[in-house]
Amino acid sequence: MNITCNGNIIDLTRPKIMGILNVTPNSFYDGGKHNTLDAALKQTEKMILEGATFIDVGGASSKPGVEEISIDEELKRVLPVIEKICLAFPEIFVSVDTYSSEVAKQAVAAGAQLVNDISAGNLDPNMLKAVGKLGVPYIAMHMQGTPQTMQNNPTYNDVLISVRSFFSEKIAAAHAAGINDIVLDPGFGFGKSTEHNFTLLKYLHTLQIDGVPLLVGVSRKSMIYNTLETGAAHALNGTTVLNTIALQQGAAILRVHDVKEAQEAIWLIEALDASYPINP
Repeated sequence: MNITCNGNIIDLTRPKIMGILNVTPNSFYDGGKHNTLDAALKQTEKMILEGATFIDVGGASSKPGVEEISIDEELKRVLPVIEKICLAFPEIFVSVDTYSSEVAKQAVAAGAQLVNDISAGNLDPNMLKAVGKLGVPYIAMHMQGTPQTMQNNPTYNDVLISVRSFFSEKIAAAHAAGINDIVLDPGFGFGKSTEHNFTLLKYLHTLQIDGVPLLVGVSRKSMIYNTLETGAAHALNGTTVLNTIALQQGAAILRVHDVKEAQEAIWLIEALDASYPINP
């Protein structure tokens, strides 16, 4: 349950928080809010102060049906932000959210210390080999289809078996490519129905394989706001509820828009775990 970032061992037996920094005009919740350098740095500082260990910088939206952008455009969005964050906040660990091996390579050269790939290498056959050479931790997410097609009637015989089998294959492929540190993400909302998402969350502990840490990203997603008949802007309370369940199911990293609330959930779960049984 440890990963090594830039020579630093990060102990994930105590859950950590990954703050989402979308530098895009069209992300499903915060598109356009942080796509200037000043806004990105201000949001990064806020998330660090609230308890984030990682900042995940993404320059290409992956919401359902989104139009794919060019690699040049993605680089133009993420590289200046990563460089500035690494200069301003050298204590933070920066992740690049991309499925492009070229973006991953240039982002790591700019200072990023992790690669977060929604496709686990399925959308770029060079990704695993590239990350192995870079020597950084790799977050591999399960996704059925592509961002353009993933929510077109996603179907599984058994979603738990499918995701666990996928994870086993990706762990083997990552190790074969020279990747030492891998984190697995079930991919809530990526080629799953609401029922699939809740099944994965309810049985999240069954997806843990050989001590490989699990990342959970349910922050303000449709599984929450569709169930509650609201919208992403009103899904913070629901996010905290599901993050709490994920922690009880063994999540090692929470990927969130709202760091303060996620940190409070971790503290409360730790208090619960530290409590002593009372004899009747």
